[in-house]
Amino acid sequence: MAGGLANNHALVTGGGRGIGLAIARALGAAGARVTLVGRDAARLDKAVLALREARIDAQAVQGDVGDAESAARAYDRARQGFAAPSILVNNAGQAESAPFHRTDPALWQRMIAANLTGTYLCCRAALPAMVERGQGRIVNIASTAGLKGYAYVTAYCAAKHGVVGLTRALAQETARCGVTVNAVCPGYTDTDMVAESVARIVAKTGRGADEARAELARGNPQGRLITPEEVAATVLFLCGADAGSITGQAIAVSGGETA
Repeated sequence: MAGGLANNHALVTGGGRGIGLAIARALGAAGARVTLVGRDAARLDKAVLALREARIDAQAVQGDVGDAESAARAYDRARQGFAAPSILVNNAGQAESAPFHRTDPALWQRMIAANLTGTYLCCRAALPAMVERGQGRIVNIASTAGLKGYAYVTAYCAAKHGVVGLTRALAQETARCGVTVNAVCPGYTDTDMVAESVARIVAKTGRGADEARAELARGNPQGRLITPEEVAATVLFLCGADAGSITGQAIAVSGGETA
């Protein structure tokens, strides 16, 4: 799809590593200019350097998408650098685990802010220009936790179910506007977030890291972790011209886990 997204500006939140960086690389390789948004400036700068070395036109914008003022500032800075985004990928997220009786209001609010409110705020910022232009792509990175339940992550599941609901409702509102809104729902993916989950399992159970990783992989009928590049390929397709009739969908990339 080289060059297929030329003249597009893609804003990718949580773009400094893992799935977000893989998505930025795929969209950039297809010709889009890319803005990476995240909280860690050093990580973003390192990611942008790597993209530029791959001849991708990229910029970094520091911001917390879960905070209304910070999200608005980040969008304005991205627009000033590369014009209004025609592609928005809401990838920023955070996962914390706890039994429900230990899920206090602070943990709950962190999960909602990082995973759901940030998606809402970025959509709210980007959508008007897309509607005015009559063309746009919004892809929300949810999770299989937006399609089913998992024990000990009730707040995270609630937030990701909210992302899927937001996606479906917004797709209905924008169906005649030239804008598509979809969700991609990865299963356990081989990223730093999964590495952190493995570390928590090791700390709590005393099991080895390989055993902990295998436990997470067993949830996938294919018996493996998803790769960031597989998620990125799905996002790339949804952002392309051939996906114009696909909207309001929650596409699982999970080896059949939600079948």
